[in-house]
Amino acid sequence: MSSLADAAAQADALADDGSERELSQLRTQWDEELEAQARTADFRERAVAYRAIGQFRFRTKKELLRRGLQDDSPAVRGSALLALEKLSRDHPGDVNEVRPLLHEIVTHDGNEAVRRLAVVALKNGSARPDTIQILRALGDDDEQPRELRESAAKVAQLLRRKGGPK
Repeated sequence: MSSLADAAAQADALADDGSERELSQLRTQWDEELEAQARTADFRERAVAYRAIGQFRFRTKKELLRRGLQDDSPAVRGSALLALEKLSRDHPGDVNEVRPLLHEIVTHDGNEAVRRLAVVALKNGSARPDTIQILRALGDDDEQPRELRESAAKVAQLLRRKGGPK
C-alpha cells in the first residue's frame, strides 16, 4: 500500500464489513507510521493521520486524538473531530471524555467548519444539560453563521430527545 490515506480507506472498508482480524493486522502494520505522521510539521500530513485514527477505529489512540483537537491547524482539528465522531458512534464515552474541549471548540474556535464538526461530534455523547444549553444558545444566536445555528439547534433537539432536559 502506498500511503497512510490508502491504508486508512482500506481499514474503513474492513471495519464496515466487520473484518476485525484483517483490520487488526492493518492497524499493526500502520501504527508507527500513523504516530509519526501525526507528529510531522506538515499540517496536511497530520490531518491525514488524525482522520485515519477514526478510519482504523484506533480506540487506543484517544490521547493522540485529544492533541489533534488542540492543534493549531483548523484542517487537523477538523480531521480529529471527524475521527472522534466516527469512534464515538458506538462509544458515547469518547465524546464525554473530551466534552469540555468540545464545548470550547463549539463556542470559541476561529474556524466555522471546525465548530460545526464539533457540534456534530457532540451528538454522539450523552445528553448533558450543559451541552444542550450551549447548543441551544448557539442555535438562537442570530450573530452566528446560519449553518452553525442550524446544526447546533438540530443536535440540541436530538440530545433533548435522547434524554436531556426538555
